[in-house]
Amino acid sequence: MKWTLRIKEFLQRLSFRTGMIVLALCVPFYILSFAQMALPLSAYAKGVLWFVLFGLAKTFQYAGLTIVGVEGIKKLRRKFRRDSD
Repeated sequence: MKWTLRIKEFLQRLSFRTGMIVLALCVPFYILSFAQMALPLSAYAKGVLWFVLFGLAKTFQYAGLTIVGVEGIKKLRRKFRRDSD
């Protein structure tokens, strides 16, 4: 369990901008995980591709949220509230 705390602490030291970039990387992997279903592949290959691509999307999502953190999310909310007023 100690190694997970070290990873979390490492990710939290990264900048807000890096967190947003990592968070944005989850979008193409979500798209690819479902778009590959249209390819003429076997059901087994589609299942493996979906598992890998969807897993990468979730990994980027959670890593990005860890990097951005609670303060970063509050910062984004304040920015969007000011822009809409």
